[in-house]
Amino acid sequence: MSKEQQPTDNNQQEQPEFNQAEQAEVDQAAENAGAGDSEQTIAKLQVALAKAEATVNEQRDSVLRAKAEMENARRRAEAEVEKARKFALERFAGELLPVADNLERAIQLADPDNESLKPMMEGVDITLKSFVSTVEKFGLKVIDPQGEPFNPELHQAMSMQENAELPPNTVMAVMQKGYEINGRLLRPAMVMVSRAAEGGVDIEA
Repeated sequence: MSKEQQPTDNNQQEQPEFNQAEQAEVDQAAENAGAGDSEQTIAKLQVALAKAEATVNEQRDSVLRAKAEMENARRRAEAEVEKARKFALERFAGELLPVADNLERAIQLADPDNESLKPMMEGVDITLKSFVSTVEKFGLKVIDPQGEPFNPELHQAMSMQENAELPPNTVMAVMQKGYEINGRLLRPAMVMVSRAAEGGVDIEA
């Protein structure tokens, strides 16, 4: 027997042969196996995508919260600065009120018939007007309620007097002007209030 006619080695297995029907079944099984792997891969990708979106949303929320906190902190700081500024301004304005009171008192007590005092009193009057004009630029407002209805929120009734010419609860005289600053009462005006013979004003209101 020649070498070409010797049988093949036993370790070399011949490939199985399938008929047409069997080959179709094998191809279908392989296709199904590949489809299953694809579905699993898509499912894993969808899970990963959902986790990534959740992370992005969480980070975006964190950024928005941090931004809101910074904005709130900025507003609180601005409010504190404004509060401190107003408090300091109120204290300063309160210290200036006696100056205005003394200038007004000097004008009220001066003898209008004394010609020698007129130049000096004119200077005092100009000084008072200049003082009031200056402090008004910083939000200080004079409360001079002569002839106005009594307002317990702005006025302090020092006395009451019957008066037939004025309606009850009308400010007859202003003993000391009041002041408010930036809409807040700094000092009430001290006033005398009219009342009818049968009743009076509730100065405790």
